[in-house]
Amino acid sequence: MSELPARSADPTARVSILPYSRIVGQDELKLALELNFISPRIGGVLIAGQRGTAKSTVVRAFALMSGGELPVTLPINATDDRVVGGWELDSLMRGVAKPQPGLLEEADRKGLLYIDEVNLLDDHLVNIILDVVSTGVLAVQREGIDMARQLSFGLVGTMNPEEGSLRAQLLDRFGLMVTAAELDLADRHRMITTVLTFEEEAEAEDSAWLRAAQDDNDTLRTALLAARDRLKDVRLDDSVSRLCAEAAEMVGAVGQRGDLLVAKAACALAARDGVRQVEPDHVRRVLPLALRHRRPDSAHGAAVAWGPEENDRVSALFG
Repeated sequence: MSELPARSADPTARVSILPYSRIVGQDELKLALELNFISPRIGGVLIAGQRGTAKSTVVRAFALMSGGELPVTLPINATDDRVVGGWELDSLMRGVAKPQPGLLEEADRKGLLYIDEVNLLDDHLVNIILDVVSTGVLAVQREGIDMARQLSFGLVGTMNPEEGSLRAQLLDRFGLMVTAAELDLADRHRMITTVLTFEEEAEAEDSAWLRAAQDDNDTLRTALLAARDRLKDVRLDDSVSRLCAEAAEMVGAVGQRGDLLVAKAACALAARDGVRQVEPDHVRRVLPLALRHRRPDSAHGAAVAWGPEENDRVSALFG
């Protein structure tokens, strides 16, 4: 994204989405979204979770916080034309060939593309989208269209593992992966209170609660933009980059993409923390995000969990 969308002229404009700053729990999910925003070269976030775990709510709330509007959402039944662009049908019927931009170009303007139930989308389309995210180029040569566009946007996909998995080749190409957390009792209670308060305040003519939530959103957005600017100055020493590779090797990460993603995510986290040097703790904190979907069992369709066993494998690296 060369330029972020402008904020709404009315910061209290009503959109019926719980403000990002008031989302309860889901700390790892929020961290992944924020790191991908700070460093778009991470290449997207895949969110797995059972139904009712607020995956879509968090993504939409994040888009409103970071860009001021809802994300471009890709429908499951999307066609090639709808995704990459084609010809405007009404104009064609009048004998005029007028290009019709696709959803990827719209995502470039708005900043974020959201694919709900990405595991149910045609693999061919997922491949196209991931190629554009990784290369920054949309090239179309079909049906009289021959064009190339430089595009940049954040990518977030969600999936319910109960409804099927994503092929290993596609799974690996998402930069980070997170599992939406089941809330504990205390957070379930906080969630009930927060949602009911939001629904009540959303009906009010003037809500101090919503203004405070918007102020917190704006503060976070400013911090994330500052972190994005700091990213270019963050240093990754040789000893810490070696740590990234060692951690990936210890958990048996398939291929080398995971090693690189650990490094990129650790740099983004250092920028988020306001420091210019990546420390071993930054590496440790991003390991589950960058490696959970690149372990051998995950590559063969097993659950993409990261737990005590994985932490034990890498614990010796961090003392």
